[in-house]
Amino acid sequence: MIKNLQDMLAKLKGNDKVILSVAAAEDKEVLIAIKDAVEKEIIKPILVGQADKIKAISKEIGFSLEGIEIINAESIEESAKIAVELVSSKKADFVMKGLLDTAVLLKSVLNKDYGLRTDSLLSHVMIYELESYHKLLLLTDGGMNIAPDYDQKEKIVKNSIQAAKSLGMETVKVACLAAKEKVNPKMQATVDADLLQKACKEGKFGENVLVEGPLAFDLAVSKEASEIKGFKSEVSGDADILVVPTIEVGNGIGKSFTYMAKSKSAGIIMGAKAPIVLVSRADSHESKLYSIAYGALVAKSMK
Repeated sequence: MIKNLQDMLAKLKGNDKVILSVAAAEDKEVLIAIKDAVEKEIIKPILVGQADKIKAISKEIGFSLEGIEIINAESIEESAKIAVELVSSKKADFVMKGLLDTAVLLKSVLNKDYGLRTDSLLSHVMIYELESYHKLLLLTDGGMNIAPDYDQKEKIVKNSIQAAKSLGMETVKVACLAAKEKVNPKMQATVDADLLQKACKEGKFGENVLVEGPLAFDLAVSKEASEIKGFKSEVSGDADILVVPTIEVGNGIGKSFTYMAKSKSAGIIMGAKAPIVLVSRADSHESKLYSIAYGALVAKSMK
C-alpha cells in the first residue's frame, strides 16, 4: 500500500512507462512538470500542440525532446481532439490539460464519436498527504460537481473508490460528510449520506469497502472525537475518502489542507475511460508532478 505521495514515484519508476498525451502542451509550467516526470522515469509523454512553441519552451527550460513524440495542432480544439483520440485509440494511457480551457478538453473527452465517456459521471478526486493524519486522505468532489443529487453521489463514490484502490488499499473506508450524525429530512446531505451507507451494505460499491454517513468532519478524521461523543464507527479516525455534499465544502476543506495545514496534494478527474490530469497555475511544481504520477498510477491500474 502506498503511504505517501513520494511512494507513487518509486512505484512507477521503471521500463514499463505509462504514456501521457498532453493537450496544448505549449505551456511553460506544464512542460516543467512533464520534464520532471520524464527525468524521474515515471511517464512517456506525447506532446500535442503548436510544435514550434513546444520546442522553443523546451529549449528554454532545458528539456531534451530526444525520443519524445510531438504532434502539431494549429488550434486548441484540434489539440484537445488529438490528445483524447490518442487515449481512446490506446496509443496513450491518460490525458493532461495544457494551455487550454478545461471546458475545451472536457468537450473532447465527452465526444460520442472519439471521446472517453462512460456511463459514469466525471468527478474530481484530490489526494492529500497531511502531517496530522496517519495516511493519505482522498477528498471528493470539490472541483467538478456543484450540488450533486443522490444518483450522482453514488457515481462520485464509485469513482473515488477506484482511485483509492490504485493505491493498494485492501479495505477502502469512505466517510460521507454532513453537519451532524443524525438523519434530518431538512438536511439533504444527511439523507443522501444515510442512503449511501445503506447502498454499501447492499453491495453497491463492491467488496472490501466500508461507507458510513452521515459523519461530521471531526468524527471522520478523529477516533478520539468519536469516543468522546459515544459514536460507534468502523470508519471514524481511519477514513480513506471524504465525500462532501457540495463543491463549496470540498473546495473549502481542500484549500484549508493546502494553505493552513501545508499539505502535499495531487488531483485527477475520474469517471472517464482514463484519468484526466488538470493542474492549476497556483499548484506548486511538486503538486503538478504528483498529479501526473497519480494519473499514471490510476491509468496503470485501469489497463
